[in-house]
Amino acid sequence: MRTEREEKAEEKRLAIMMMKKREKYLYDKIMFGKKRHVRETHKCRSPDGWSCVTESSSRASSVCSLASSALHCADGGGGQERRGLQNHQGFLSGSNQAAMMVGKPVKQWRSICKGLILGTLLTICMILLYCLSASEVQFGLQEVPVPYSCAHRPSAAHSSTISNSSHHASGQRICTPKVDIMFMKTHKTASSTFLNILFRFGEKHHLKFAFPNSRNDFFYPSPFHRSQVKDYRPGMCFNIICNHMRFNAAEVAKVLPADTSYITILRHPADLAESSFHYFGRIVPLTWRLSGNDKMREFLTDPKLYYDPEGFNSFYLKNLLFFDFGQDSNLNPDDPKVDEAIQAIAKHFHLVMLVEYFEESLILLKDALCWDMEDLLFFKLNARKGSTVSKLTPELRAKALEWNAIDWKLYQYFNTTFWHKVDAYGRERMARDVEELQRRNAEMASICIEGGHAVDAGSILETSMQPWQPIGEKSIMGYNLKKNVDKAHGKLCRKMLTPELQYLTDMGVNLWITRLWGHIREILHW
Repeated sequence: MRTEREEKAEEKRLAIMMMKKREKYLYDKIMFGKKRHVRETHKCRSPDGWSCVTESSSRASSVCSLASSALHCADGGGGQERRGLQNHQGFLSGSNQAAMMVGKPVKQWRSICKGLILGTLLTICMILLYCLSASEVQFGLQEVPVPYSCAHRPSAAHSSTISNSSHHASGQRICTPKVDIMFMKTHKTASSTFLNILFRFGEKHHLKFAFPNSRNDFFYPSPFHRSQVKDYRPGMCFNIICNHMRFNAAEVAKVLPADTSYITILRHPADLAESSFHYFGRIVPLTWRLSGNDKMREFLTDPKLYYDPEGFNSFYLKNLLFFDFGQDSNLNPDDPKVDEAIQAIAKHFHLVMLVEYFEESLILLKDALCWDMEDLLFFKLNARKGSTVSKLTPELRAKALEWNAIDWKLYQYFNTTFWHKVDAYGRERMARDVEELQRRNAEMASICIEGGHAVDAGSILETSMQPWQPIGEKSIMGYNLKKNVDKAHGKLCRKMLTPELQYLTDMGVNLWITRLWGHIREILHW
């Protein structure tokens, strides 16, 4: 005769068998739509008060129904179902969670997670592409002297007006344009505008440019190395190098002829700090903690809170000019190395232009390189619309100069040398030439530019005229080419209005990494 324990075990076994069969029966009916609402009147609640049955979800109803059925069978009969629910709250809370997972909040979180995963994968892909495309520094490159000059020289020398009576009696000097040029392209200093001038001058004289490979800079912020030049081989001839780089004098000298003219441009550090913060701030992770509308003010109030010398892209936030010249931007301003570096820069560069006196700088360039006035024509490129420029109070400007003390020291030194050159050129003569350049630029604007002025990015009609924008907004303005420009000016107008990246592409530079990054930004709406 079976014991009471054996009888209970047998009942439990039968109940489990029945439960499985019942579950399968209900599942089949729900899956095939034969019974849309199973026991909707049963409200299964866990101790925390959450309902496991929702009228709007057939899947949630099925979970509750399956749970109720299972408890009914396990307890041995339909009359015991309510008691089964009370005794098996743990099981019901599990079914509760299953029902909640199909709700809208869960779907939203799934979408967010998918977006984060996609963004992470794209970032990893970009890093891998960068690593694969980065040119390997070839320390074993053969040292071959660069030819004195490999330029296609202008067919004839031209005269240049001068005021020094020691020259030709007619007041003219005969000279040949200098075509071997190193332009140190610093950040946020109207350098894109000057680059357009160089591109047109190089095409006019059939000069050879040393371009980077697959992108628009020489793997900045890595120090420049000649192996970063596209198709470089020892002893090759180049006339002009002008893309963004972190200056390395020894390596640059191995690419260009010995008589190369070194040119660069500086900007007042307070204005540069504001512009750099606006353009690059979003790619410096430490600034993501800044809140409020005036992030620049918050940053300058206590910049050390948001700056780490070893942080990712932190060099954009402090002494950016000094960093571009290959120097340590975190030195103490009173460190003797700072003065030594400034003297080294002064030794290498024949002309240091100033953004605040751009036309005067171009006139000095014309005089130093024996260029024509028509070579200096320009439209202001890559300019921001005024509403996005932070108006720095005198207090904030002082804080910006204090934070960028090395750049301020650098700027003051070359501001002094700049005006010495202006005095040597002649103030009155400078004023006349600047007026002439402004007149010619205004004349070209009336011929080339629709409306005669720059427009917001959203109003630019041609894709080929769209400038590169900072992450998160479209604050860089551009131009629309006037319709029906006469043939004599059509080609020149288009070249003068073409943004940097499009001009590089027109000159045959493969910018696939830069373009790919641009497409990813469009997909992610960055």
